[in-house]
Amino acid sequence: MLKKENTFTRIYEVVRRIPRGKVATYGQVAMLAGNPHWSQVVGYALHVNPDPSTIPCYRVVNRFGEVSRAFAFGGENEQVRLLLEDGVEFTPDGRVDLTRYLWQPDE
Repeated sequence: MLKKENTFTRIYEVVRRIPRGKVATYGQVAMLAGNPHWSQVVGYALHVNPDPSTIPCYRVVNRFGEVSRAFAFGGENEQVRLLLEDGVEFTPDGRVDLTRYLWQPDE
């Protein structure tokens, strides 16, 4: 059985490490939090983020570099705005170029 408190804590610890100007995918966060099958759990944890000022959930995108249509803190336009403020640029089709902006934890 999944212990929500411990799992969410691990997810939030990973998301806090994503540096300004970089993004991570849900799957990447899940893997770094300890279980590559937790992608949906990551999405739920970020949706109920208790402290958006220190847990930058807007830096998490899907595996295609797309922002969340259901971004919990102001919709997809807010997520785009926050990423642009971080220096993350978007391709003409509205995606983050993961070859350029994907966080590599060893950096």
